[in-house]
Amino acid sequence: MTDAPLDIFLVAPPGLEPLLAEEARAAGFHGVTPGPGGVSVTGDWTEAMRANLVLRGAGRVLVRIASFRAMHLAQLDKRARKLDWAAVLRPDVPVKVEATCRASRIYHAGAAAQRVERALTETLGVPLSDEAEVRLKLRIDDDLCTISVDTSGESLHKRGHKVSVGKAPMRETLAALFLRACGYDGREPVLDPMCGSGTFPIEAAEIAAGLFPGRSHAFAFERLAVFDAGAWDALRAGAPDRAAGLSGYGSDRDAGAISSATENAARAGVGDRCHFTRGAVSDVLRPEGPPGLVMVNPPYGARIGDRKLLFSLYGALGKALTERFAGWRVGLVTSDGGLAKATGLPFRDQLGPIPHGGLKITLHRTGVL
Repeated sequence: MTDAPLDIFLVAPPGLEPLLAEEARAAGFHGVTPGPGGVSVTGDWTEAMRANLVLRGAGRVLVRIASFRAMHLAQLDKRARKLDWAAVLRPDVPVKVEATCRASRIYHAGAAAQRVERALTETLGVPLSDEAEVRLKLRIDDDLCTISVDTSGESLHKRGHKVSVGKAPMRETLAALFLRACGYDGREPVLDPMCGSGTFPIEAAEIAAGLFPGRSHAFAFERLAVFDAGAWDALRAGAPDRAAGLSGYGSDRDAGAISSATENAARAGVGDRCHFTRGAVSDVLRPEGPPGLVMVNPPYGARIGDRKLLFSLYGALGKALTERFAGWRVGLVTSDGGLAKATGLPFRDQLGPIPHGGLKITLHRTGVL
């Protein structure tokens, strides 16, 4: 624990690390390096707070606070006790330690976690709790012990606005990365003809409005000894002010979904930028104005719907888009390549497969129709 720049790790779904790296560079972070499971950046604690506030694709923000070699548990215990825990943690805030071991002489993750927990309680008096907001991640890989603090707390896909969700909602972080993968930058309309609880249109509207994704989130870093309330208030006050205008459109045959999407958009502060209507996918209409992006996450048949019946649904979607959305692009997410093919849309490439909710999903992209 020194005054050197911090090693900050942004967690991303496997396969989407380059997209998160692209977002981090665009947001002005330094030392951006994609790797398995996420992206490394460098900076101070203010940059760690900023990452939680402004990055749409990161699931968590971890800050490495210590790294050392340990060949056995006694060595781990000794070195953990020498760390300056008070520089990061508060003695009155509970902590949970989570450990993983790989290819190391210390192979028992539970015993390793206990050694670090004992060091915390006996040197700083930190209470332990399985429900603690502050979590330390101990990773032992090839005898190298790395200790990181999870500065996010609850997963960052929980923006704090979506109370009503559908049967198989897409995570906001994943939706943001898929929008980026399709070239969305907030300057064109986005339409989802099977919008469910409105994730894609709302995420697009927030991007267009310049709203910070973490503006309503409560973070674990607020419970750390390093927390600077003044710096945090200054970061939150720095959101850009952009002109109003409709940017997110959604339709769904379920009236309950439309009601939920409308309420979610209002809670997110983009009710005036989103327009939701009830209707079948075969009846979807192109909004007035310039062309944009159709972004859709239809049922896959794995968890929702009968796969055999879904071929006609995907076919109807493809027919409606082909006939009415000339000049638009399409991004379609599914776990079933056969269903994607059933749309008849001219997909130019694929991104994935990406793990999501126990499935492997793929983003299929077209050029301009």
